[in-house]
Amino acid sequence: MSGPGQIIILNGAPRSGKSSIVQAVLESFEGLWMNLGVDIYEQVTPLRCRPGIGLRPGGERPDLEGLVPRFYAALYESIAAHSRVGLNIVADLGHHDSYSQPLDCLVDCARRLAGLPVLFVGVRCPVEIILQRHAASPAGRGYVTGSPDDPVPLAVRLWQEEVHRPGVYDLEVDTSLLTPAQCADAIRRRLRQNVEPPTAFERLSAFSANKLS
Repeated sequence: MSGPGQIIILNGAPRSGKSSIVQAVLESFEGLWMNLGVDIYEQVTPLRCRPGIGLRPGGERPDLEGLVPRFYAALYESIAAHSRVGLNIVADLGHHDSYSQPLDCLVDCARRLAGLPVLFVGVRCPVEIILQRHAASPAGRGYVTGSPDDPVPLAVRLWQEEVHRPGVYDLEVDTSLLTPAQCADAIRRRLRQNVEPPTAFERLSAFSANKLS
């Protein structure tokens, strides 16, 4: 083993295109890559605790919020463990801190990856495109769709407003302008640049709670 594996964290709202970028990375990047994103983690989360780390902004389930920091901590410790044995990780997540009370999960997660190579990518997409993707999603996925009376439902609007706070990234991509393959290419180019630290996660790990607002 020559060193720790590369970690790529994709952060964005549901239907912003994160999972498609993950697939492009898995299919086109050299080396061995593992997917440890939110959909994968949901499969090991007990039904009574779901959606777990997928809780939407707005404090919808205060009864589950006490578990969210522990779930995130366990997931990121697993990501760190994979990297330390030389495995590359790509994980698509939707970090936000709009619970019934702040949980500061992102800062804690950043600290758990201290000393490891992490690229934090913001995946952006206009809300109009996201709503189109919601409407085209298979039934039963739980996505909120718009209506003439409520074209941008509160749940969708909150994701757009909260998922990119504080907006500290190493790279941002817009999936309304780039295909998944083009986003993966942008990530590959950024990894090859070897930009000097501090990286986004190094900056986030130094944040105090009041700087995240």
